[in-house]
Amino acid sequence: MTNELRKDYLLDRWVVLSVQRKQRPTDFVKKKEEKREGVCPFCPGNEHMTPPAVLFYLSSEEGVRKDRDRNKIRNRNWLVRCVPNLYPVFSPPNGNKSESKGVNTPVRALGHHEILIESPKHDEHPGVARPSQLVHVVNAYLDRLRFLSAKTHVKYVSIFRNHGREAGASLSHAHTQIIALPFVPRVQKEELVTSRNAWTKKEECVFCSILQRERKSPRFIWEDEKFIAFAPWAGVHLFEFWIIPKKHQSTLLDITPNEVPVLAKFLRVCFGGLKSLLNDPPYNFGFHIAPTELERNFYHWHIEVYPKLTIWAGLEKSNGVFVNTVMPEEAAKMLRKAFQREETQLQKGDLKAS
Repeated sequence: MTNELRKDYLLDRWVVLSVQRKQRPTDFVKKKEEKREGVCPFCPGNEHMTPPAVLFYLSSEEGVRKDRDRNKIRNRNWLVRCVPNLYPVFSPPNGNKSESKGVNTPVRALGHHEILIESPKHDEHPGVARPSQLVHVVNAYLDRLRFLSAKTHVKYVSIFRNHGREAGASLSHAHTQIIALPFVPRVQKEELVTSRNAWTKKEECVFCSILQRERKSPRFIWEDEKFIAFAPWAGVHLFEFWIIPKKHQSTLLDITPNEVPVLAKFLRVCFGGLKSLLNDPPYNFGFHIAPTELERNFYHWHIEVYPKLTIWAGLEKSNGVFVNTVMPEEAAKMLRKAFQREETQLQKGDLKAS
């Protein structure tokens, strides 16, 4: 067998599938190191260690109540809590204009950088979380996305998660980062251009075509009535997979209230399966969404999941050519079995709880 060269669906990016270096899941499993952390600023009782919450959910007799910290008072007994990052990459405008006067002229990094604390329980990550808790997480994503994307200086809202120190997480408490940017990032912009061109030629969503094709391919992993997961044709990360809604939706804000718990359970199955297959590997995931209504017809929101199992070296960093030692078809087969086991165990757990 010879190595394969594949091109990304949308991006001008190539990956070499090195079948001659074929590896198994056990090749990537590492012994967990004991973590010794100090006081966690995200745990209940330590709310004073973070800025005031811009959003939190509380249980009430009427259901979930949404509010924010006021008058320097930190509310406790929260379900999820969203706070400004103490060390933001982007900061809100302070009233002063910050306009570029040239290519090499520095300007302020205007925007917002928030942390969504996903649970009062320190280790309630998506791979082990209660689906009911993930419902709160998804709803909080929607609330912050709706709020931030309405601001005139915000052009794109990035929602992403770093799990594990090797993937960039500085704190192990379950949390997501939300960054509002003053521009559309390069990757999303390239996706938008390619999908717009496809729409212009055929008046069809390229993502809808991709999911229909992958649903019948050996890269298919998992589906329910609303969502599908598959390994992308030219994934650059080992065991990379995408989650995409079956119905055409351009942004996460398009999902209905009835679809929120379905997505929450789907996330639990996917990340629970990933955890069991690779012994809770470090990973990153990010939402890809349309920035405005103008992209409604031709863009399709999705989540891309990147397990952090290898280190990019000279070929990748210098040339943008990537090497993947696990064929997407093989990764999908192993992930499919892991997701099936996870879904079965989750159903049994739900039956016991009832």
